[in-house]
Amino acid sequence: MNKYELALVVDAKIEEDARVATVEKAKDYVTKFGGTITEVEEWGKKKLAYEIQHMKEGYYYFIKFDGEATVPGELEQVVRIMDNVLRYLCVRQEA
Repeated sequence: MNKYELALVVDAKIEEDARVATVEKAKDYVTKFGGTITEVEEWGKKKLAYEIQHMKEGYYYFIKFDGEATVPGELEQVVRIMDNVLRYLCVRQEA
């Protein structure tokens, strides 16, 4: 099992319940593909480095999980097409 971190930037213009539902959906995908979530960090609303889809702010979330080497690829396929996710990045953490 490897340690991974999924960073999500979620649309700041949506309602809070929709934002929470988006993060929960991403967490469900992690467990669906065989990962085990160890920690979820919410950094809150931050200014983006550049405009994305005419937005200047986004909510940042970091989901840390353990999983097999196939989990990040499967996870990126579904997160890529999720509504309200502006940007994402899944990286392997050093041991």
